[in-house]
Amino acid sequence: MFRQFPYISLLTASVLAAAATLADRTAPTVSAQAAAAPNQTTLDDQTELALTVYNSDIALVRDVRNLQLPRGTSNLRFMDIAATVNPATVHFRSLSEPSRVNVLEQNYEYDLLEPDKLLRKYVGRDVTLIRLLQRNGVTEQEEVKARLLSYNNAPVWQIGSEIVTGLHADHIRFPELPGNLYSRPTLIWTLDNDGTTRHRVEASYLAGKLSWNADYVLTVARDDKTGDIDGWVTLTNGSGTSFPNAKLQLVAGDLNRVKQVLGRMAMNESRSDVAAAAPMAQEAFSDYHLYTFGRKTTINNNQTKQLSMLGGTGFPVVKRYVVEGRQFYYRNAQHPGAPIKDVVQVFYQFKNEERSGLGMPMPAGVVRVYQSDSSGGTQFVGEDRIDHTPKDETLNLKIGNAFDVVVERKQIDFEKIAASTYEVEYEITLRNHKSTPVAVEVNEPLGGTWRMLRSSHEWTKTAAWAAQFQVPVTANGSVTVNYRVRVTY
Repeated sequence: MFRQFPYISLLTASVLAAAATLADRTAPTVSAQAAAAPNQTTLDDQTELALTVYNSDIALVRDVRNLQLPRGTSNLRFMDIAATVNPATVHFRSLSEPSRVNVLEQNYEYDLLEPDKLLRKYVGRDVTLIRLLQRNGVTEQEEVKARLLSYNNAPVWQIGSEIVTGLHADHIRFPELPGNLYSRPTLIWTLDNDGTTRHRVEASYLAGKLSWNADYVLTVARDDKTGDIDGWVTLTNGSGTSFPNAKLQLVAGDLNRVKQVLGRMAMNESRSDVAAAAPMAQEAFSDYHLYTFGRKTTINNNQTKQLSMLGGTGFPVVKRYVVEGRQFYYRNAQHPGAPIKDVVQVFYQFKNEERSGLGMPMPAGVVRVYQSDSSGGTQFVGEDRIDHTPKDETLNLKIGNAFDVVVERKQIDFEKIAASTYEVEYEITLRNHKSTPVAVEVNEPLGGTWRMLRSSHEWTKTAAWAAQFQVPVTANGSVTVNYRVRVTY
């Protein structure tokens, strides 16, 4: 006789946990069947895995496996793929007999095994409800056979001749896993094989939630004249699957949109075997750069991995102090007659050239700069983001604004000498409170048609509307730059 359970909703945490436990207990059996069945393939059949990751949150996966294919028409379940696969980009072929195996149909199954879904799949079927009872300090199990009639907001059960709702159970036992519920994402192909039964096959597809970026550490010597740099690739995998012992390639470049033609090009590249004794080799690829790691690596799901990319030591570094002029008239609207205070920006500059120990195209990323203090410790002094930088290009890293070098500017004269023609005069004062001399680069914007009438310092016309002054300032010293310019608008 059925014992009435307390009126509590079945969908409790204990029920879901019990369903999950059942799924875990059943999974090894299912995997064993899949490994033995000729129409299923798992990671056990995998012989080669290549991963090409773009810096735009996608990756190309190339998965090669050895398996048995029955002759004629049959279905193949290709398991252990990325959960973020884009089904429209999937490409399947036999490498051993490409012309003898044809794909008739393709399906992507992503209805994954979960306790709630498992229960819903059993509408109209029988399960065993388990209730744990305490009798005389001993835990006993009470089993009840029940049929799930409906599962909308809550389950409706038929137990014997009664219809029951609000049932509590500590566990639910299911006789088997439904055939249309998968423990992991699966691609299913309907294949026509008129060749042999043993094949080496390849599946390629694009998957999301795989990304990488470059991170650099620049260590500058105490005298600001030399530096060392280490470059790292930071790879993030949120695709829902792991990639064991994979050949890893990275594509750097500004992609407008990753299109199928780009995917096909990348597939061709990923099939080439690049021998690299160094940690990473690079080559031009279309209008991008392809980086290939010299050894295979495992990228686990939900993992952030860092891999060494490049390194350089003892290359020349230049420290720059830069003042950028303003586009409007240099007058202080809040305090008339007072100079306008500006900032002196600080940069480290070096060239990405081979003779300096560099010379590898550097992907876009963040460069973090460190420098030794007087006690020999290393301190963080700033960071900047760089764009994709080819070899033999110069990098300028802004690390902040100078504390001990200040600048003030004032427009000291303005005179209209003819229609649309003016003469203006400026005064720029630089003060260096450091114990070492500095050279400050002052860039002044000049509008219209202009001619320099006089200047206290040498200057260079750096563009049609710009002049530049290189101003040395002694330790604890002060320098004033004065120039007068005639402008016609």
